[in-house]
Amino acid sequence: MQSFLRLSILFWLIYSVNPSIAQKPAKPSAADLHLAIKKLNVLGTVLYVAAHPDDENTRMISYLRNAKHYDVTYLSLTRGDGGQNLIGPEMRELLGVLRTQELLMARSVDGGKQMFSRANDFGFSKSPDETLRFWDKDAVLSDVVWAYRQVKPDVVINRFYHDKKYDTHGHHTASAMLSVEAFDLAGKSDIYPEQLKFTEPWQARRQFFNTSWFFYGSQEAFAKIDKSTLWPIDIGIYLPLKGKSNNEIAAESRSMHRCQGFGSLSTRGESLDYLDFVKGDKPATQDIFEGINTSWTRVAGGEPIGKLLAQVDQEFRSDNPAASVPDLLTAMKMIQSLPEGYWKQRKLAEIKDVIRGCAGIYLEATSNEPTATPGESVKVRLEIINRSQHSLTLSGVSIQPSLFDTLPQTALSNNKGWILEKSVKIADNAGFTAPYWLQKPATLGMYSVEDQLLRGVPETPRYARVQWSIQLNGVPLSFESDLAWKTGEPSIGEVWRPFEVLPPVFVAFTEPSYVFTQKEHDVQVVVKAGKDNVDGTVKVGKLSQPFSLKKKDEEQVLTFRVKAENGHKDATLDAVAEVNGRVYSSKLITIKYDHIPQQSVLLPSTTNANWVDLKVKAKTVGYYPGAGDDIPAALRQMGCQVKVLEAKDMELATLSKLDAIVMGIRAYNTKDDLKIHHAKLMEYVQNGGTLVVQYNTNGDLAVKDLAPYPLKISRARVTDETAEIRFLQSDHTVLNTPNKITSKDFEGWVQERGLYFPGEWDPAFAAILSSNDPGEKPSDSPLLVAQYGKGHYIYTGLSFFRELPAGVPGAYRLFANLISVGK
Repeated sequence: MQSFLRLSILFWLIYSVNPSIAQKPAKPSAADLHLAIKKLNVLGTVLYVAAHPDDENTRMISYLRNAKHYDVTYLSLTRGDGGQNLIGPEMRELLGVLRTQELLMARSVDGGKQMFSRANDFGFSKSPDETLRFWDKDAVLSDVVWAYRQVKPDVVINRFYHDKKYDTHGHHTASAMLSVEAFDLAGKSDIYPEQLKFTEPWQARRQFFNTSWFFYGSQEAFAKIDKSTLWPIDIGIYLPLKGKSNNEIAAESRSMHRCQGFGSLSTRGESLDYLDFVKGDKPATQDIFEGINTSWTRVAGGEPIGKLLAQVDQEFRSDNPAASVPDLLTAMKMIQSLPEGYWKQRKLAEIKDVIRGCAGIYLEATSNEPTATPGESVKVRLEIINRSQHSLTLSGVSIQPSLFDTLPQTALSNNKGWILEKSVKIADNAGFTAPYWLQKPATLGMYSVEDQLLRGVPETPRYARVQWSIQLNGVPLSFESDLAWKTGEPSIGEVWRPFEVLPPVFVAFTEPSYVFTQKEHDVQVVVKAGKDNVDGTVKVGKLSQPFSLKKKDEEQVLTFRVKAENGHKDATLDAVAEVNGRVYSSKLITIKYDHIPQQSVLLPSTTNANWVDLKVKAKTVGYYPGAGDDIPAALRQMGCQVKVLEAKDMELATLSKLDAIVMGIRAYNTKDDLKIHHAKLMEYVQNGGTLVVQYNTNGDLAVKDLAPYPLKISRARVTDETAEIRFLQSDHTVLNTPNKITSKDFEGWVQERGLYFPGEWDPAFAAILSSNDPGEKPSDSPLLVAQYGKGHYIYTGLSFFRELPAGVPGAYRLFANLISVGK
């Protein structure tokens, strides 16, 4: 199994073929194929470097790939784990999985490829110095060098500047700093020599900074600067084979970043983008590839190949792409005869895909179930069809690793298919399908990935790969495809998802963390079957209970009574299931959205239990959903009855029955219906209710006046989760009733203190707390409280949406006070 996994990884590294959309078979149009033929005749590479998903300039990536036909890879140092999520509840590592898939979908639109480093997005950072204190600089730098050596770029483009000249996210500046350093190191054989077992040193020719108005504060300011030293590029050109402007393609790519709210309108017409030279061989003209040979003559013996491919391009028939197959087969054999090298392997993979498309060869490998467990049998359906007049013989099919092998020797005439259904057994020692970077404990700033070949790979290589051997016009060809599962959904149509190998049983606590107010408390564990007929025992500490599940996906809830031992106030609880002498300790999280392939994530089944001195006066609390947080679960743990508010509930008759209402994070940014309901909320407060509004950003607010008194949101934040919290009004009720809040309640906070604090506020607000990052001015608005009529309006940028799911005791105590105001 391990050797097959390494071969799968090497396949990705050598060919760098962009992962398919959930293993859905490719169905290129004639225009797609013609564009691919043009790309076959260009041998130039670009590495684009930034820090996060959505940092990349999709206009530039699409232009370089689809207009100039260079091979373009985006290296995102992180997977965006520390951001916010506007479409669902996923945070931290789960958000990283979601954003990884959104990046892959973006690349499937703009044609680029995708890589990552091991850096963990720990949240907003105000300086590169701070960033590199959390990231292991040497490890991340080695990953950037690895990307240079794997991609072998002629040109490197950094999205951000490499020193503190511009005020931006610390991750941004750090990404450019590391890229600039790697530029000189990647070509030296004594730098990270352990990588050279799999690759070679590589020296890129030149490096640029992709500047824009963003770095100057406004488009007006950027319009006034001297651009004579910059390299302008018109990225707004029209691409006939795409039937769209480059910016239209880029907007579609950008819009894949849905969890960050980056849906983009398309534009047409001239649009200038600018590059600023950083280092290397400086071109004398405005051509960033000046002096770099991007033709087949850069490869010894390659000139005839270039001439033949130019002829194929010129003679291509959109009404009959199959007419190009004979010349393409000749070109492929010429490439195969070249000495071993980077361009031979890369172009060989590309031309095989073009040949398959032009010949109309359709390959499909599906399973009857989306998941299976080690040792279990699964039914596989294999299909190949020849949709051209060319001679096609299927000479062999195998499913690796060593699941199935046959030599059918079947001739396939035009539009006649070959279908085989076969039951195969998953190996007893098969590894589970799950994000590889989450398999070992991570630090705040780094993921642990020991296998060099896995570093940089966007997602875990799939377990089952189908290898097809054919003869096309007598020329042997081989293709690979992943085993997948497809189904039909009435509201969508055909839906594909990866085939996954998962454990036979999963265990998960019902809460991400627990806050207990007594010595003994109940915790519940959900045990779920990964296959039919699973029996065993679930253990939590020294406690155990049997379970029996008859059907796959069946669940059973077990309740365990846990006690605080030896006076401890907190503990880590672990749940495990024992089945036939084997122990399973993973919970299964499914991430499912229409715009990405469904993902299965396996994480340790652990939770924190904190025994907390907690009182709350609010008994019935309304929650108005925003961008997605776990506040309702935390409120229930406080003992509150929670009503998730819908449009029909936004009447005083309903609202008046609630002791308090909590607004989800960024509710006023994401819920347009607050234009209608906001007035009712203000009336609720005026009549004696308590309204707690969590953070929003200042852009695209649903209402002009967020609060009953003037309040203006800024970008101020405190990113140091250990930053001192000062009490400005220590006698205020929110710090004293029903829980006495002290500095101890701000210990153990995670990722940050808070974000998007108000910059201006009316004197009617009482400023309760003050904090700041080192070397910065105090922010006195993390928590503002105002009496309005008979009730109270509370605005807070404190990151309760992170602290409560993490089980931070002090955050619970303070939040209990907020919803209890006036009770």
